[in-house]
Order: sequence, then structure tokens, then C-alpha cells
Amino acid sequence: MKIGVISADSASESRVALTPDAVKKLRKLGFEVVIQSGAGQAAYYADELYQAAGADIANSSAEVVTQSQIITTVNDLPAAVTEHLTAGQVVIGMLDPYRNSQLDTYAAKGATAFAMELLPRTLSRAQNMDVLSSQANLAGYKAVLLAANEYSRPFPMFMTSAGTVKPAKVVILGVGVAGLQAIATAKRLGAVVEASDLRPTAREQVESLGGKWLDVPMSAEEAETAKSTGGYAWTPSEQYVKDQAAVVDKALSNADIVITTAQIPGRNAPRLVHGATLAKMKAGSVLIDMAAGTGGNVEGSVPDETITTANGVRIVGAANIPSQLAAQSSDLYANNLVNFITTLIAPAATDDASVNTLALNLDMNDEIQGALAVTHDKQVRLAKR
Repeated sequence: MKIGVISADSASESRVALTPDAVKKLRKLGFEVVIQSGAGQAAYYADELYQAAGADIANSSAEVVTQSQIITTVNDLPAAVTEHLTAGQVVIGMLDPYRNSQLDTYAAKGATAFAMELLPRTLSRAQNMDVLSSQANLAGYKAVLLAANEYSRPFPMFMTSAGTVKPAKVVILGVGVAGLQAIATAKRLGAVVEASDLRPTAREQVESLGGKWLDVPMSAEEAETAKSTGGYAWTPSEQYVKDQAAVVDKALSNADIVITTAQIPGRNAPRLVHGATLAKMKAGSVLIDMAAGTGGNVEGSVPDETITTANGVRIVGAANIPSQLAAQSSDLYANNLVNFITTLIAPAATDDASVNTLALNLDMNDEIQGALAVTHDKQVRLAKR
């Protein structure tokens, strides 16, 4: 059975779905691997490294698709590539399913498409397949470095003969995997860090990393609801939204750096920072909007652009931060895919793990496969949101 790797179809995407190390792991399982020439170049994985790992090199994406039963990708397949799919093939990647306009095409072609973003993150056996966590961890780290590069002052406090330099004040909005890594990184650089999240349970995590929790008063009923739903499915009251806005507004007015991380799969990113708050911020302060690619947490942010407001606030639309750490991001992503691919194969008929003994074992009743499959058996399986 052959697994294919195609090159990214975007100038802003430097990651590759499988790395040479991942190819070695798949070869040991009995797979063959074919990769489009140059697919790993932007992540510093040359064709020669793939060949040394046992992969074949194809000249085009069409050639990869024609040869492969399983096609791996970072983002959705280009439309021109999708046209070459045939019945029974499997596509695996971060397919952005709720915004994907090609699901009907995948279904019509008879392909089974797995969107890795839909992984049930509460399953212990699925943790090593969690692409959102692996990529967000790196993104949170890099977001702080981007902010430090944009900020015109140092992060830590300095004691000098010419005077004392105060530490930078950093505010993190959204304390998921990316937010927690951003807190840890900013603290390591010597900043004073504050953070806010809808989940009251995040307070303990923030404080354990040395950050200050931006507390918003809530009723006992609201606290219980937010805790029981994990925060993400919780709909706060109108009063809570107003109170949180006031707390955030005050914190941002005094902040030097703001990093926003809030994203909701299948929906536009929630607006956390409005124009009225931006107008109160200090000249020279920096906002890193990690959700710029899905609508933006910050009013006025533009994906992949840096905007300076009239009062001197710099808004960085960081749409694809993991791509800026392409080598490591690709390595972690490839490991996630390898772990998932192992769930798709039936046990070998013999003890010899050769290519001929491998067979696909697609099971929509499996709690992982069933959750990730957005097309199968010529039907779109994605639930509406």
C-alpha cells in the first residue's frame, strides 16, 4: 500500500505532511511512500533525505495521487489535485471542514476524507494524533517571539547605571494550548503576564505558570455551567460579557504586548479587541492576532499583514504561525499523521510486515475514524454547525 505526500499549494505554507523520519516509520509498518519533488524543501527536508528514508520521488502532484491509496496533506488539496482522486482513496489533512468547499467533490469521487481538526481531544488514545495541540504549542511560543521583535523595548527588567528599565506588560487572551505556551514563553523572557479565558478552570493553569488571572465576577450558576462544559460550549450572560469587556479593556489600556489566541472550529473567531479599546492603548504597543486567518480576534487585523493604527498601535495578523517553524511543525504534524494512519490498517495476515499484507480497515463506528471522516461511501458526513 502506498502513501502519497503532495507539496503545499500556498506561498504562506512551508510545512510538509510527512518528514523523512515519518517515512522511515511508515516503511517499517510495510507502507511504500511517494512524495512530490520539492514538497519538503521549505521545511528544510530535501528530496535526497526522503530517498534515503526509502521514499520514491514523483514529479507532480497528479503523479502522487495516481500512485497512492492514502494521500497526506497539510491543508486541503488543491482543486486541480482533487480532480485526480478515484474511488477508495483516502485523504488525510487539516481540511478546514466547516469552510471546505470541496467536500461534495470528495464524496462524488468516492474518496474518504479525514479532517484531523475534528479529533476527539478527550480520548486518551487520541492524544498522540492531536494536530491542533502540536501546532498550537509551537504557535504560542513563536507568537511571543514575533511580539518581542515588533516591540521597541526589551521584555525583562534591566537595572543599569542610567536607570531602571521596567519589564514589559503582556496580556494573553485565550488560555488554550497556544495561550499557555505564550504565557510560559513571555515569563521566560522576563515579562509581567496577565491572562483571561472564558473557562474559570484555566485560572489554576495560568497561575501555575506565573501569570496573573484577569478575574471576571460570575454567579455561582454561571461558574458551574462554564466548568461543566469546559468553557468552550458555554454561552455567557450579557452581563458577564460586559464585565469581561471592562476588565479586558482596562488591562489592554496598560499593556505593552497583547496576544490573542481564541478560535472556534467551524466558526469565525470571536472578536475580543474592539476599536474603542485599541484607541486607548499606548503608542508602540503590539497586538499579535493568532486568529487573523479565521476572521480575527482584533478589529482591523489583516491576515499576514502588520497594521499601524492612528495612535501608533501595531496589529500583526499572524494567520499561520506554525509555518514559520516549518521544520519542527512538520515533524510533530507528521508524527500525528503516522499515529492516525496506524488505526486505518488491518492486522497483517502474516508475521512478515510486507506491503502486500497491508489492507485498509475503515470503520466509521470507531470513535476516532468516525469523528474525523467528513466524507465516506460517497456521502458528506460532516454535521452542520
